[in-house]
Amino acid sequence: MSPSGAPRRVRAYGGHFLLLAVLTLVTALLITAVPRVVDRLTGQGLRQHMAAQPVARRDLTYTTDEMTLAPTASRVAATRAAELATVEARMPAVVRETIGERWYAAETALTRFTGPTLSSDKGLIDLSLRSVAGLPEAATLVDGRWPAGGGDVIEVALADTVAGPLGIRAGGTFALSILDEEGKPVRRIKVALVGVFRPNDPHGGIWDALPSMLRLAPPTGDGRPFLSVAYTSEAGFDAAATSGWPVSFSWRYRVAPDRFDPRQLPALIDGLADLERTRPAGLTLTQGVDIPLRRFAESLAAARTLLAVIAAGLLATLAGLIVLAARLAARRRQTEYALLRARGGATTAVLGRGLAESLLVLPLAAGVGWLLGGLVPGAGAGDQLRWVLLAALLATLVPPLTALVTAVRGGGGGRADLVAARSPAVRLTVEVTVLAVAALAAFLVRRRGLTLDGTVDPLLVSVPVLLAVAAALVALRAYPWPLRLLSRTAARARGSVAFLGTARAGRAATTGPLIVVVLSVATAAFCGVVASGIENGRDRAAARAVPGDIRVDGERFAPDTTDALAALPGVRAVAPLLVEPGKRPYVDRAGRFGGIGETRVVLVDLPRFAEVARRAGVQVTVPDPLRATTDGTAPLPALVSPALADEFADAGLADAAGRRPAWLDVQGNRLPLRTAATVDEFPLVNDDVTRFVVLPWPALPADALQPLVPTGFLLAGDRVDPAAVARVVGEGQQRYQRAGTVTGGERPRQPMVTTRSAVRAELGGSGVNGLLVFGFTIGAAGGAVLGLLALAFAVLAGARGRGQVLSRLRTMGLSRRQWRGLLLVELTPLVLVSVLTGAVVGALLPVLLTPVLGLPAFTGGMAVRARFEPGLVAGVLGLAVLALGFAVTVEAVNNRRMRLGEVLRLGEES
Repeated sequence: MSPSGAPRRVRAYGGHFLLLAVLTLVTALLITAVPRVVDRLTGQGLRQHMAAQPVARRDLTYTTDEMTLAPTASRVAATRAAELATVEARMPAVVRETIGERWYAAETALTRFTGPTLSSDKGLIDLSLRSVAGLPEAATLVDGRWPAGGGDVIEVALADTVAGPLGIRAGGTFALSILDEEGKPVRRIKVALVGVFRPNDPHGGIWDALPSMLRLAPPTGDGRPFLSVAYTSEAGFDAAATSGWPVSFSWRYRVAPDRFDPRQLPALIDGLADLERTRPAGLTLTQGVDIPLRRFAESLAAARTLLAVIAAGLLATLAGLIVLAARLAARRRQTEYALLRARGGATTAVLGRGLAESLLVLPLAAGVGWLLGGLVPGAGAGDQLRWVLLAALLATLVPPLTALVTAVRGGGGGRADLVAARSPAVRLTVEVTVLAVAALAAFLVRRRGLTLDGTVDPLLVSVPVLLAVAAALVALRAYPWPLRLLSRTAARARGSVAFLGTARAGRAATTGPLIVVVLSVATAAFCGVVASGIENGRDRAAARAVPGDIRVDGERFAPDTTDALAALPGVRAVAPLLVEPGKRPYVDRAGRFGGIGETRVVLVDLPRFAEVARRAGVQVTVPDPLRATTDGTAPLPALVSPALADEFADAGLADAAGRRPAWLDVQGNRLPLRTAATVDEFPLVNDDVTRFVVLPWPALPADALQPLVPTGFLLAGDRVDPAAVARVVGEGQQRYQRAGTVTGGERPRQPMVTTRSAVRAELGGSGVNGLLVFGFTIGAAGGAVLGLLALAFAVLAGARGRGQVLSRLRTMGLSRRQWRGLLLVELTPLVLVSVLTGAVVGALLPVLLTPVLGLPAFTGGMAVRARFEPGLVAGVLGLAVLALGFAVTVEAVNNRRMRLGEVLRLGEES
C-alpha cells in the first residue's frame, strides 16, 4: 500500500500509462508546435503579401512643392541630400525598422527641350533635370561619360531607351526653355549631352520615380509633349536652380518585405498613421503601405480566430480522450482499489497511489512534447510554456481523481448497463445546464459579433465545443428509443441476432466516449465545410469580377472589335460591354436632375452575355424581360440596386409599368428606363458599388446622334492568349480614336485584360492562405484520427459485458458467423449516431458562426455560404464505414485477447 511501489505498478500497467503518456505528449506538442507554425506561416504570408504589392504601395515619399531659389544659393543639392537621414529619424521606430532602400532626388520643373539634332517629326518634348544619389553605380555608360561640374552649360546624361528614339548621341548641345502661356520662351539654359547610360537592373527601385528616366512618357493629349528626365550632377542641378529654374526635392523610402514582423503589425499600422503628424514642416507625405497592411491584419484576425476554434476542438477532444483512458485504466483496477479499501486504506491512500504513479509518467511526457514542439521552426515556444505546464498539471491529476471516484463508487454487482441507463436528477441537471449554456453562448456570440482586437475570443472559441457536447447529450438521450422499438419488432421475428443486438445497443451506456467522438468528428466536419465554403466564395468572387474566361476594360473601341475578338483562336463567344461610372439619372428627357446620386451604368448584350457565361461555366441568371430586343424609344427594363431603387421610388421614377421612366445619358444618347427587378449584386459590378443599374443593349435607330460603342468585352474560350486579346483590343481602341469621333482631350488609357483564372489565383494566394491550409489540414486529419481513437474507447468501455454475453451465447450454440453479426448489429448504431451527429454539428456550426468569423476577408469580400457539399457527404459516409470496420476490429482483437472461452470459468472479474 506504500506509494514506493509506484514504479512497479507503472510497469505492471504499462499499456494504460503508455496511452496516457502519448495523449499528454500530443497535447503538449499541439500547444507548443501550432503557435510556432502559425508564427512562421504568418511571417511568410505577410512578406509574400507585401512583396506582391506594387511599388506605390511600398514607398513612403516626402516631397516639397516647386520653389524658386535665390541666385546666391550654394550647395543646394548636397544640403538637401543630407536631410535623407533627418527625415527618416523623425519616423516612429517601428516604421524605421522596416525601411530597406532609400533615395533622394532633386529635380527641376519640366521645360521644353530643343536642339539642332531634334527634328520636328519627333514631336514636342519636355525635359526635367534630376540629380539622384547612387545613380552612376546603378547604370553602365554606353556612350560618353557621366556629368561633372556645372557652369554656363549644364552637363546631362540620358538613358539609351530615351536617346535612341530621339536620335541623339553624346556630344550634342541643346536648350531648355521656360515657356509663357503663349508658348514663347521666357528663360533658357544650355545643356550638353555628355553621356548615354543603360540601367544595370531596369526593375531596380531607383528608377521607379515618375516621370521615369528610362522612357519617353507619351503625351497626355493631342498637341501635348512627350515627357522625359535627364540625369545631372549636383553641381549641374545647382546651376539650374540658381538660374531661376523651379525645383523640387523628394526623399523616398521603400519598406523591405523581409523586415516585417507579424507581432509588430498593430504597432506598425499605428506608426504609419502617425507619420503625417511627425512629418517635417513644408513636406508632403505620400504613402499607401498601410492599405495592404490593414487588409492583411483583417484577414489575419479572422484566420487566427478560425484556428483558435479548430485548436479548441482538438484540445477538448484530447482532454476527453485522457479522461476516457484514465477511466478505462481505473475500471481495470477496480478490484485492486476495492481490496485496498477492504484492508483499511482510506480514500486518500487511493488518491496518493494514483498521484505517485502519474507523477512518474505524465509530467515527463508533457516535457518531451514541449521539447519536440520547440524543434518546429518558428518562434514563441517560451510563450506557451505556461500552458504546457497547466496541461501537464491537469493531465497528472486526472488518473488519481478517476481512481478515487472508482474506489468510492465501489464494485457492486448487478446490471451495469441498466444502472447506467437510469437518469438520476444530478445527471439530468447537468445535461439541462449544458444545453442552456450552449444556447446562451451561441445567442451571445451571434449578437455581439467578431472582436478584431488581435486576441482570441474565449466566448467564440467555446461555442463550438459547447454545441458539440450539447448535441452529443441530445443524441445520447434520443437514439436508444428507436432501437428499443426496433428490438420489440425483432423479438417477433425469427433469429436471435437482430433482437439481441438491438436490445443491447438500446441499453448501451457510453456517454463519455460518445461525446468525445461527436466533438472530434464535428471539428473535422467544421474544417471541411468552412474550407469548401471559402473555396466556393473565391470561385464566386472570381466569377463576379470576370463572368467569363477573359474580361477587357478600356475606354471606347471601334464596333468591329467584337468581330476581331471572335476571330481569335480558341474564342467561342464574345459579349460587348458598356460601363460608365458616375452617371446621374434625369427625371425627364430634357435632362433635369431629380436629386438622385451618381450611379454606375452597365449596358450589356444580355443574350450574348448569358452565352459567354454558359460557355465559361459560370452560373449567371438573366431575367427574361432583359433578354428582349428594344430600340431605346420605349423604357428599357433595368436591374437596379436596392439603394438606387429606393431613390427612384422616392422620386416617383422608373416604376415597373414605365409610366414615368428615369432617363440616362449614355454616350450622348438619352435612354429611358424602368425597374424590371431589384438585385443586391450583379457580375461586372464590384461589391463596394451600392448604386448601379444594368440595362440591355438597345438597338438604336439609324438616325441616332451617337451610336453606342463598347468600353469593354467579355470572352469565353479555351487557351485564349491574353497577349493576343490585348493586341486586338489595343488596335480597336486606336481605330476608334483615328476615326475622328473624338479629337483632343486626354489620351486613352491602355486596355486592361483580366483572366478569371488570374483573379482566382490571386484570391487563393492571399497572405494567410498557408495559415488556412495548415489549420484545415490539422483540424480535419486530427479530428478524424482522434474520433477513431475515441470510438475505440467507446468499444472497449463495454467490451467486458459483451465478452461475457458472447461467451454464454457461444456455449449455447451461437456460431462464429452469428457472433460477428451480433457485434455488427450492436456497434452499428453507436458508430452511426456518433459520426453522423458530429457531421451534422460540424455542418451547422459554420451556418451559425459564419457571420461572426470574418470569412469574407479570405474571399475578397464575397459572403461565404456554408454548405455540405456532395464530396463532404461522401467523406462522412466513408468515415462512418471506416469507423464501423475499425470498431468491429477493435472488438474482435479485444475478444481474442480476453479468450472468451475462459470468461465463464474465471468469473465476472476476468
